[in-house]
Amino acid sequence: MPTIVVDVMPKAELLDPQGKATTGALARLGHEKFENVRIGKRFEFQVAGEVTDAVLAEVRQVADDILSNGVIEDVVAISVDGVQVSADAPAADALAGEAR
Repeated sequence: MPTIVVDVMPKAELLDPQGKATTGALARLGHEKFENVRIGKRFEFQVAGEVTDAVLAEVRQVADDILSNGVIEDVVAISVDGVQVSADAPAADALAGEAR
């Protein structure tokens, strides 16, 4: 059963309070080398059947309309079984590259 993963992150130009708090906590714990931590969301969908262009289009629609708040977040990645697919590439093209 294929798995589609959608990653959502705060827009780069916006403050990420959770990331800032985590950056500070890491520094207090002696991990000063980590800077500018940003915290996002990851969604995993298991798909019954083949991942077609129509399925990917539906996932993109769900990601834009439901999983992310377009004012403060960006959908930064969509992947199928670990292979990233671009926002406008057909699924067949992206997944064919995996076999190469």
